[in-house]
Amino acid sequence: MASAPALAPCEDCGPEKPSDELQRLQTQLQENARVDGLVGISAPIQVVRLLISRTIEYKFPVVILGESGTGKEVVARSIHFSGLRKTRPFVPVDCSSIAPTLFESELFGYVRGAFTGAIAERKGLFEAADTGTLFLDEIGELPKELQAKLLRVLQEREVRRVGATRRLSVDVRVVVATNRDLRQAVEKGTFREDLYYRVNVFSITLPPLREHRSDIPLLVAAFLNKFADPNRPITSIAKELWTDLMAYDWPGNVRELENFVERSIALGSGPVLRNEDQGLILRRTGENIVQASAEPLRVTERRAILQTLSETAGDKIAAARILGIGKTTLYRKLKKYQPLLPGLGSEGET
Repeated sequence: MASAPALAPCEDCGPEKPSDELQRLQTQLQENARVDGLVGISAPIQVVRLLISRTIEYKFPVVILGESGTGKEVVARSIHFSGLRKTRPFVPVDCSSIAPTLFESELFGYVRGAFTGAIAERKGLFEAADTGTLFLDEIGELPKELQAKLLRVLQEREVRRVGATRRLSVDVRVVVATNRDLRQAVEKGTFREDLYYRVNVFSITLPPLREHRSDIPLLVAAFLNKFADPNRPITSIAKELWTDLMAYDWPGNVRELENFVERSIALGSGPVLRNEDQGLILRRTGENIVQASAEPLRVTERRAILQTLSETAGDKIAAARILGIGKTTLYRKLKKYQPLLPGLGSEGET
């Protein structure tokens, strides 16, 4: 188990007396973030930086692997904005959120009259990314019948809008990401082998947060800056919270840590950040830390779902991603809590 950083958090700091350690972390963060947008100085993150540096002068496809919440889009953006195409478009696409019936029109565009509702010609995302980078996130979620259509475009470097008769050339660098084992998916027959070899020219694997815990202080400083409220400044972090932050395994990785910091700031009651402030406490069990609530789990879960749906304006796909659960799991929980969550749509809605 990793030990807590050698910090000197101030238990009684006021707004006029910020923690020296927090200031040092913020200074270090500024120096670090200027490089590539990645936050961290640990050996695993330095390896990721080295791999990124080997891609920026070329336009071959790159596949980014890693658990959910490890920062795959951050790496994709770093590849793009550090490379030769940095002044050109960067277009992110969440493959898991595109309905199969809309896949072609979203990625390839359509002409007027191609289908009911196509009242004007529209570019697809491939055209929008022309001369730049197209980031296909969660490519492992793409149904197999759509993989063939994507493969054709990658091979021919041409797109044909839905309803059109001519093809358009596109110059697009493709970066893909997935939390699945694509090689295993190929063996199971759920992912096309030819598409696998087309996109897997160069791969970068992101480490889970539990494997680079030494970066947690810098990440916390980054999120404190991101969610800073000038009317309620955070000037210090309780020693007990640092200990728990460093010991917890973070199954949701950087995204979970970000969510924890944002909640702590929102529900905090003073300039010192404490885990107790949000009613969600990091507690020890042996050498690990688990998130345990002072209230019944079902109440915490129901509140989290309701709050997340509110923040996403009812978008269930976006809510599932933020909560770190699958869409099917969210729909099942919505059905379970339906009587207690008035106004929610049915399972099939987004």
